[in-house]
Amino acid sequence: MGLLTRKEAPPEDPPREATPPRKAKAFRIELGWRGMFGLVVVCFFLFFWMFVLGIWAGQTILLPSRDSRVTQPGGPAHQPPARTAAESNSASQPQPPTDR
Repeated sequence: MGLLTRKEAPPEDPPREATPPRKAKAFRIELGWRGMFGLVVVCFFLFFWMFVLGIWAGQTILLPSRDSRVTQPGGPAHQPPARTAAESNSASQPQPPTDR
């Protein structure tokens, strides 16, 4: 009686949850080869300028200027140290000269 038998239906897959539709992107950037080349050139010069500016700032901060390195005769480098209160009290008494 094979003619009257029915095939069993395959088991049904469980119902899937509906996937939310994907949001469209807010904007899209498309560049050709010329645009990519121009962007690379602009970025190169921008980073190069920042490098040069950083070298200049580092030299300015770390090294003193040429004017401050030149000392005038009798300037701060040649002044004797300030006297303390104990030295000024003993200055009234004669002391033998010291050799430097």
